[in-house]
Amino acid sequence: MSTPAPLPLRRGLGLLGLLGLVWGALLLAGCGAEPTREAEAGVVPPPPLEGVESAYAHAATRTLAPRAPEDHADLHHVYRLSPNIYSGAEPHGEAGLRRIAAYGVRTVISVDGKAPDAEAAARHGLRYVHIPIQYKGIRPDELLRLVKAFRELEGPFYLHCFHGVHRGPAAAAVGRLVLDGAAREQALAEMRQYCGTSGKYEGLYRVIASVPMPGPAETAAFEYDFPAVHRFGGFRQAMVGVSRHFDHLEALAGRDWAADPEHPDLNAEAEARQMAQAFAETLTCGDRLCTESGDHDPRFDGWLTQSHELSRLLAEDLRALARKEEGAAARASERFVAVRRLCNECHVQHRNE
Repeated sequence: MSTPAPLPLRRGLGLLGLLGLVWGALLLAGCGAEPTREAEAGVVPPPPLEGVESAYAHAATRTLAPRAPEDHADLHHVYRLSPNIYSGAEPHGEAGLRRIAAYGVRTVISVDGKAPDAEAAARHGLRYVHIPIQYKGIRPDELLRLVKAFRELEGPFYLHCFHGVHRGPAAAAVGRLVLDGAAREQALAEMRQYCGTSGKYEGLYRVIASVPMPGPAETAAFEYDFPAVHRFGGFRQAMVGVSRHFDHLEALAGRDWAADPEHPDLNAEAEARQMAQAFAETLTCGDRLCTESGDHDPRFDGWLTQSHELSRLLAEDLRALARKEEGAAARASERFVAVRRLCNECHVQHRNE
């Protein structure tokens, strides 16, 4: 096929030349062009699945070809699920945001509790929307915000929580249903077989399997201005701090408490002291109610109090380790395992389901 004439010459091409240009454009459109927002406008999300007892088990009924995530020092666990949807971990600094922008992403949606750095993202041409969700599932108001963002903001989208394993992939699966019209079995399989979303979080799987997606009329009527930061305080905010410091300590514990060359700013003793402080803050929060009925779980304050004390002692052990005291590393590891056990006991009751 001949190369189209330069723009100044096209005015004299006539009807035949114009038809040739249109034909060329159609050929290009069939050669891997990315979907447009106009093409997506008619997407109808698939209906809920029926008769599903365990959504996590159902995620194994469709087998996907093995696929490894894209992984970098500044951006972890990245999957390109479609031209519209990327799922991954929280970006680390400007380098992570720069990498996301290089994918062609226009909107980043965080479903983690931590406030994102929207100003830094804007320097890379990225818009941030903050829609925190919990591990136990996606509430109707949160689902409405997510679906409205997918329908009305500019894609492609990058979805993330902290590690990009549980909550982020569930939110990305919503995008797969709403923007791509993907089968629910496919979206579930991607959560489990690609992203590694744990079976402990059946509530996240259940949303993708069985909850109807809000329709266009509902999202259009919903007033929401897509804030870059969702502000909340109290117990939930304090637990965001606990979670961050715990994860940093878990990574350092895996290195026998040695410094991580990729994250030289992490100091084990400082992280333990900050975790102890965060646990202390949870004990002062008046909103630490842990049942759907609003009743206070009598075990809850015990879990928090013990975790605070163990974290304080862990910091002391890590200080002793820095002084090379004998047995300090073993004591630190035992304390950390004890904190993990308490966290798991609480999560089984009040976070996962």
